[in-house]
Amino acid sequence: MQLKIDYETNKIKTKVEMAIDRLKTFEPKGGYYLAFSGGKDSITIYHLAKMAGVKFDAHYAWTTVDPPEMLYFIKENYPKVEIIMPKESMWKLIERKKMPPTRRMRYCCQVLKEEGGIGRFVITGVRHAESAARSKRKDVEFDSYGSQAKKAIAKREKFNLMNDNDSKRMMIESCVVKGKNILNPIIDWEDKEVWEFIRVNKLKYCSLYDEGWSRVGCIGCPMAGDDRLNQFKRYPKYYFNYLKAFERMLKNRKGLETKWKTGEEVMEWWLEMNSKEFAIFHDQMIKINN
Repeated sequence: MQLKIDYETNKIKTKVEMAIDRLKTFEPKGGYYLAFSGGKDSITIYHLAKMAGVKFDAHYAWTTVDPPEMLYFIKENYPKVEIIMPKESMWKLIERKKMPPTRRMRYCCQVLKEEGGIGRFVITGVRHAESAARSKRKDVEFDSYGSQAKKAIAKREKFNLMNDNDSKRMMIESCVVKGKNILNPIIDWEDKEVWEFIRVNKLKYCSLYDEGWSRVGCIGCPMAGDDRLNQFKRYPKYYFNYLKAFERMLKNRKGLETKWKTGEEVMEWWLEMNSKEFAIFHDQMIKINN
């Protein structure tokens, strides 16, 4: 795929070229493991990797709570992406963990999305602009301090000479995911730059973005904020599957201190609603589902 150069500003052109340099500089012998979600960021890194001419294989971790449209989109437009089936569903995971996933306790991501790529150099679409936590992430994250890290430090020196010697743009840190080296080639891209890349290169993307979705992730994800309510209205089956999972979770919590007595009480807490708000919303969900 040939690099398009007719971007609106030189800033995005420079970022595209820098991302490609990153991909070329750190290319491992066995090729990259590209973590593909089907969202706008993973579409971007997928095509940047093709532009860079680096070897990679792409993998989509199906979480069991992804929007159906996303799975259809990937199967139709990215047939070479491997779809990884989970060892357990989100519902079973909640039951086993005895706690709903929250913004601070995102065990679901760790189990359902991030277990792939152990022992590989992983490409992700992580960007600073996505969240406060991700604003602390680095361009390149090396696991541990072994031989891989030593080789990478040498590459870092080469990379810094080519691009940026600013001490604020440190390239190395220890990766929090044991057994992986991680490259985040678009770490410093803004949303508008991702969309400009997609538009200029005429790349297909999931239709949910055109319906107003700002992020296309797991249905009911706490990171989606108030968008969760609209997601549940669109996919009521998922709402009631969460309720059933919460009921089973409570049975597993016997002996543990808890203020919840029913799945509905867990859902009310999880959606950060008061009793009156939740009663209205729950009635709406029952009507939608019937």
